[in-house]
Amino acid sequence: MTPAPRIELEDLPAPRLEPVALPALIPDASTPRWGTAALMLSGAVVLAVGMTTLSIASFAADQFARAAWLGWTTVGVATAGAAMLGTGLWRELRALAALSHVDSLRAALSSGDPTRTMHAAIDWAATAPGAETIAPALRTVNDPDAALALLRAGPGQALRDSADRLGRSAAFQAVAGIAAVPSPALDAAFVAWRAVRLVRQVAALYGVRPGMLATLGLLRRAATSASLVGAAGLAGNAAAQALLSHPLLAHALGDAAAAGVAARRLLVLARATAAACDPVPPP
Repeated sequence: MTPAPRIELEDLPAPRLEPVALPALIPDASTPRWGTAALMLSGAVVLAVGMTTLSIASFAADQFARAAWLGWTTVGVATAGAAMLGTGLWRELRALAALSHVDSLRAALSSGDPTRTMHAAIDWAATAPGAETIAPALRTVNDPDAALALLRAGPGQALRDSADRLGRSAAFQAVAGIAAVPSPALDAAFVAWRAVRLVRQVAALYGVRPGMLATLGLLRRAATSASLVGAAGLAGNAAAQALLSHPLLAHALGDAAAAGVAARRLLVLARATAAACDPVPPP
């Protein structure tokens, strides 16, 4: 005889499966908020500024004890020097802030968020060339892709053309300088100086007026973006055409390959710097 299946029924409801609460992560109070390097650098700055201020104040007091005009002269010299240092520091910080603003605009324009992209596009178009025409057009556009296309075809193209003109001018100057300078070491120094000046000119074209620290940052960014510009071949052709179309420079240089290489690098540098300063992402 086959036994019948046994079924047991329970009247109690089944318990709910609740997620297990994870313990809250409590930050370790023993972890220092400042790193060792930041703490040492801050201490060095406080000592340098504080001791310098105390020394100047003590020297000014001694000068006042000797004569009033000596004391006031000391105060005037110290004030003028501090004002110059403060102005230079302010310019450096303003230039670094401008570079950070370019990065934030580029991040907003490439974020994919329509609202954020449109706000960033209108923000940059307000200070770009042709703002009186491009800004009202952007306010009537609801598509972020169309807004980016307007920026690339309008102020972006105008700025790139101006950067190319600066690059061609720097290339001609480098070629003429190499032809006039007899020393290879002086040639390299002249081309390096012209390259730094070109970076500063292109940055000023985009509204960034770099100081020393910002120029170093731009050179690093230009070196990074040079491989992304995709203009090495075009720049080389433009340099060769410029040299061959100018009979005076072609006659003066002859077979000097260094001048052509320098001109090509300056053209690529101009476009790479423009790409580093342009907040609009490439298509």
